[in-house]
Amino acid sequence: MATLRVDEINKILRERIEQYNRKVGIENIGRVVQVGDGIARIIGLGEIMSGELVEFAEGTRGIALNLESKNVGIVLMGDGLMIQEGSFVKATGRIAQIPVSEAYLGRVINALAKPIDGRGEIVASESRLIESPAPGIISRRSVYEPLQTGLIAIDSMIPIGRGQRELIIGDRQTGKTAVATDTILNQKGQDVICVYVAIGQRASSVAQVVTTFHEEGAMEYTIVVAKMADSPATLQYLAPYTGAALAEYFM
Repeated sequence: MATLRVDEINKILRERIEQYNRKVGIENIGRVVQVGDGIARIIGLGEIMSGELVEFAEGTRGIALNLESKNVGIVLMGDGLMIQEGSFVKATGRIAQIPVSEAYLGRVINALAKPIDGRGEIVASESRLIESPAPGIISRRSVYEPLQTGLIAIDSMIPIGRGQRELIIGDRQTGKTAVATDTILNQKGQDVICVYVAIGQRASSVAQVVTTFHEEGAMEYTIVVAKMADSPATLQYLAPYTGAALAEYFM
């Protein structure tokens, strides 16, 4: 049997000591006390921030929205069917954000900014908070440039400026979507970036809109954010914030 000499043992110990690397980290961890209807109640997350991302033991992620003295309300970014009472939850220390880049132009994505059009991943080097603070009134530029919708009745009676908010109200099947899609189609060659957010619609309706955009060449300057009717309520809630964050990136 081979034996090790004292100097060899000493050398091996020194190498092991030099390679030893001890990292100390502090994690904010809580426990699930209640879960249901897309909401989880957590205790123990005393240092969590509003809007912070959390990760459950089984992989589901959530966003802290309701901060109370005894528990924290987390909206689940998934169905949460595998989350159990008493399981651990870890705070990530990051506020909810999405990746942003010009590569999103012409793509169809979900509320988490993940592509759902089957054309591969989207490379993005930047990210943006889904709830970014709005600029103050003084720092904002006044509305100075018109936005032509291409619909004569609207452009003649209700002129719209770039940067201005407009609300389209109407009953079902009265043409609200047609007005929005026609406006996007008429922006071709106008140096305008369009973001179409479909919330709670049927997949067939969204596919029809995307097909129209492709046929008319509008997808070159358009991003479609789609959360279908069968998606969790939390992700439908996030969809307009995702669309706004992407639009603000191009401003």
